[in-house]
Amino acid sequence: MLRVAAEPLPSPSPSPHIPNHKPPQNPLNQSSFELTYREICTLLLSLTYARNLTKGLQLHAHIIKSGLQTIPLVSHHLINFYSKTQRPLFARQVFDEATLKSATTWSSVISSFAQNELPCLALEYFRRMIGERRFPDDHIFPSATKSCAILGDFSAGSSIHCLVVKIGYDFDVFVNSSLLDMYAKCGQLKTARKVFDEMPERNVVSWTGMIYGYAQSGETGEALSLFKQALYENLDVNDFTFSSVLNVCGNTTVLELGKQIHGLCVKTSFDSSSFVGSSLISLYSKCGVIEPAYRVFEEVRIRNLGMWNAMLIACAQHSHMNKVFDLFKEMERFGLKPNFISFLCVLYACSHAGLVEKGKYYFELMNKYGVEPAAHHFASLVDLLGRAGKLQEAISVIEKMPIAPTESVWGALLTGCRIHGNTELAAYAADRVFELGTVSPGMNVLLSNAYAAAGRWEDAAKARKMLRDRGVKKETGLSWVEEGNRVHTFVAGDRCHVRTREIYQKLEELGEEIEKAGYVPDTSFVLREVDGDEKNQTIRYHSERLAIAFGMITFPPDRPIRIMKNLRVCGDCHTAIKFMSKCSGRVIIVRDNNRFHRFEDGKCSCGDYW
Repeated sequence: MLRVAAEPLPSPSPSPHIPNHKPPQNPLNQSSFELTYREICTLLLSLTYARNLTKGLQLHAHIIKSGLQTIPLVSHHLINFYSKTQRPLFARQVFDEATLKSATTWSSVISSFAQNELPCLALEYFRRMIGERRFPDDHIFPSATKSCAILGDFSAGSSIHCLVVKIGYDFDVFVNSSLLDMYAKCGQLKTARKVFDEMPERNVVSWTGMIYGYAQSGETGEALSLFKQALYENLDVNDFTFSSVLNVCGNTTVLELGKQIHGLCVKTSFDSSSFVGSSLISLYSKCGVIEPAYRVFEEVRIRNLGMWNAMLIACAQHSHMNKVFDLFKEMERFGLKPNFISFLCVLYACSHAGLVEKGKYYFELMNKYGVEPAAHHFASLVDLLGRAGKLQEAISVIEKMPIAPTESVWGALLTGCRIHGNTELAAYAADRVFELGTVSPGMNVLLSNAYAAAGRWEDAAKARKMLRDRGVKKETGLSWVEEGNRVHTFVAGDRCHVRTREIYQKLEELGEEIEKAGYVPDTSFVLREVDGDEKNQTIRYHSERLAIAFGMITFPPDRPIRIMKNLRVCGDCHTAIKFMSKCSGRVIIVRDNNRFHRFEDGKCSCGDYW
């Protein structure tokens, strides 16, 4: 609600901008002559904070009628209002119609474009400002560099850096922080680090930007080392810093270190932050312990959409399907609007539980929320149908797509073909993939495996040759397990570990026990043209089995064995681990590149549907 002064103010003298006539008597215009432009600015700030678009539009109309839009400060607050209410083109109109454009007005409109993901417009207006011989300041440079970061335009960012040095802002902590963030997001970590090291003064934004850059580029060691240095220098880190470091721990599945950082979050009262909460949920989920993720979710009172999405994907990956759907309904009850990530989470859950009708329902529900299906949503729908054996229906979905099918869509169909042994349709999908031109190494491997499973060894060799011609090697299958502050990594047939003799001895014992219990090796998962005995030996020493054997000789019987794997667990190992859990009485948790498998008493949480 608009507020007016408690007592009438003296009427201002007539001016060419404020017509001297009695305003209409309505709640908005009443006593308008008593409102100075500064009070108008205060009202705009209040409405901006409340994100009240309706009242703001009414106030804007009043400003135009009063002629106050010619005052630069009013224009600035109007631009800021439309920026915060996600109407950047309205902000542009206000700017273009302003007769006097101050440095603050330029800063506001460029910031509006950058904050609302319109980087090209931001840079266009940045160039216009320079063309009018106005120098950028410490508010404008960060918006320009942010736009370069969104575009990934290292060249434009470097040009802006030159201008920063030329006009003497290279000693400004805010400008330098934005520069290193830009370089990091453009993949230029060495340049970002050079800017960081040469900064005469650093703040929490500088440190966090550099840590985030290392984390996003997979430089986990550097990210953790820098975080440790920040703590050593008594930096007051914030929730974004903690979020970045927790994401590093989650991506590398370093649970113990993640727990310590969680404790530090509690100690500094950052555990109530939605950003930290999202990262904690992701950390515990990726490390195979879903219970602490639930506790974190319940303890954070104010949850943003990112936190809800983190919990949705955690439940989906751990096969807590009913919880996924309950959370989605709860989101709706809280008035939160699901976004494209929310729908990806529920479609993923439906796909990995075989819930075809439910998946179709959520796919159609996207229209209700104004979320346009993207390639990833279509890939999830095709994956859902393919895994359920509805391959022709999956083809129909692809043919009716309003956008060109991507590699991920055809990959989802290939997965369905492999599961159901439809080599003819797999060949059709493979032909479509080749029409896309250069594809990812993972897709070449998928093609090779599909041909090999069908016994088409020459075609499989061609797909592998494509990788060799590009100088790309097939990703090595790894499994690792955390013991205290050490991570033990294994590859298939690995004999480099210091406890190799004990590991293989335990594996032999397990092999005898599970075979007595009824396990029969399925050598169809050995996708190489070798004889039966070699296939048996190859499959017997897969990396996840070595890691499990290590866990059994290392951890007490009541402790679950948590194994992480970078590739999909093969069908034979999945069967073998079920037998291992039954014969040993141990709980074995395996995270592959797709989901979690909790093996207990001969059963898997995925229900053999993955």
